[in-house]
Amino acid sequence: MSAGDGQSFAVVVFLGFVAVSLLLCGLAAADLDDPEHFYAGGSAAFGPVGGGLAIAGDYISAATLLSTTGAVALDGADGILFACATVVSLYLVMRILSEPLRRKGVFTLGDFLAARLGAPSVRRGLGVTTLVVLTPLLLVQLSTAGRIMAAMFGLPDGALTGCTVAGGTLMVCYAAFGGMRGIGYVQILKVGVALTAMLLLAGIVLARYGWSPSALFDAAADRSGAGADYAHPGLHFGHSLTGRLDLISFEGTLLIGAACLPHITMRLHPVSEARTARRAVGWAVGPVAVVCGGVVVAGLGACALLGRDLVRATDPGGATALLMVTGALDPVAGGARHSMLFAIVACAVFATTLAAVAGITLAAASSLARDFGAWPAHGTGDRAPAREIRRARLGIVLVGAVAVVLSASLGDRGRLTLISLSFAVAASVLAPVLLYALFLPGYSATGVRWTVYGNLPLVVLLLAGSPAVSGTPIAIFPGHDVHWFPLQTPGLITIPAGFLLGLVGRARSRATQQTWQERGVGRIPPGPRNPDPAGRRP
Repeated sequence: MSAGDGQSFAVVVFLGFVAVSLLLCGLAAADLDDPEHFYAGGSAAFGPVGGGLAIAGDYISAATLLSTTGAVALDGADGILFACATVVSLYLVMRILSEPLRRKGVFTLGDFLAARLGAPSVRRGLGVTTLVVLTPLLLVQLSTAGRIMAAMFGLPDGALTGCTVAGGTLMVCYAAFGGMRGIGYVQILKVGVALTAMLLLAGIVLARYGWSPSALFDAAADRSGAGADYAHPGLHFGHSLTGRLDLISFEGTLLIGAACLPHITMRLHPVSEARTARRAVGWAVGPVAVVCGGVVVAGLGACALLGRDLVRATDPGGATALLMVTGALDPVAGGARHSMLFAIVACAVFATTLAAVAGITLAAASSLARDFGAWPAHGTGDRAPAREIRRARLGIVLVGAVAVVLSASLGDRGRLTLISLSFAVAASVLAPVLLYALFLPGYSATGVRWTVYGNLPLVVLLLAGSPAVSGTPIAIFPGHDVHWFPLQTPGLITIPAGFLLGLVGRARSRATQQTWQERGVGRIPPGPRNPDPAGRRP
């Protein structure tokens, strides 16, 4: 083939994906005449198959494809554990949260908790937490989309800002005009593209080693230079006591945090029937498991074909391993970007990233519009539907503009730290709040406030003093070392603290009620509570 065939193919596929995605969002826009369609039209209309695939699409991100592949290539068994935790986390969210989170007329976590607890005052705290979780993820995904676009078009580094702006413009169009249903169509399309690319890449890698996973792993271990450590957990953080605690902390944060991400839970609210939610489990978990399996094979292939040192030298976190292995499998004149295999994988990564960015943007803008506005605790009340949709679209434009500016300013700096912040806050704040609100009798708005306003600053404080911010090659400030907290991920401290603060808040609420009763005022009414779609009361 000629040197330009791969790059030309990449451009054609990229433009085709963008055109089809915009068409799908345009078709979905015809029904966006009220908030119910705009915020929740996707999962309710898709059924178990489409709804499950849309959730899987929201779950598969640039971190799943790039960072996990790099972790497998650099750290062997640790990276495989990270991939397994990703799949298990989605299974947990679909099994534990999919049915209880169903509720007609709610569109954000703030909506859900306000209706569940009968306390509209919790909306502001949940809105702050949602934005803290989603903003770092949005910056990482948007930066990745800009870099992949520049690589596909063969543009120099100076064009990165322009590519980031172009990616941001596309995400705003998807979210503003397609709403939840349009983004759902894009997510389903993305799942097909990602599955095709990862299965193709994994098949080519395995074919190099006689279709033997054990032969592939042995070859990767030989080229890793780590010896037997490559096959045992602990290579990423080290085998010291601190390293082992860090591994436990990271695994726990990933497992719990990924299950509570707001743009994932947002898709669960409009599911109308428990049977639909249960059937969606397989359609959500299956594709993610296949993609993660392909990621493991690709990571091992990168180490076996290129060597661990070369992967680390190119990027300390290994984020380039997925694209590097395509060049080793399909070497052509002019470099990897002219490879047909590179074109296919790069387009899959771009599609994955752009669709994830659109979903995160919609979730962040929805929280901004509803949780910080004077909206009723449940449904849309008497508010004019057209006014609320305009408010949501304005929020999308605002979130998109801020994300583009911040992403262009940060570049790739602190990519893993930003991801750690998102997952740590989700695991330490959102998980206790959701689980207690769903399953702990007597949990109230006081418990929510204690968890949010007590644990959110603790997460930020510990992460700011950790090696993830200073003193390591992948830190935000690698040239300085001022860390005082030994763990790179604070979840080992902050997750138990979140659950403990929730219990303290619940106890304080009960003590306050008892005090009022002793004074003869009577019990403080907890506020109206609405039965969930299955007919159960909270």
